[in-house]
Amino acid sequence: MSGEEKMRAKKEQASGKVKEAAGRAVGNESLTAKGRAEQVKGDARAAKEKIKDAVEDAKGE
Repeated sequence: MSGEEKMRAKKEQASGKVKEAAGRAVGNESLTAKGRAEQVKGDARAAKEKIKDAVEDAKGE
């Protein structure tokens, strides 16, 4: 995983968790949904980078 993309994915995941928790705490469904969406975006970015790493590793063998 490239360092920059890995950090971006982690940041999106963490930020999403905070937004989701804040939304649940105040009963704001919109904020909760935005938080979940941001987490999913971070998860997708992380998965994409893992696939890229696996392809690079396979080429090296």
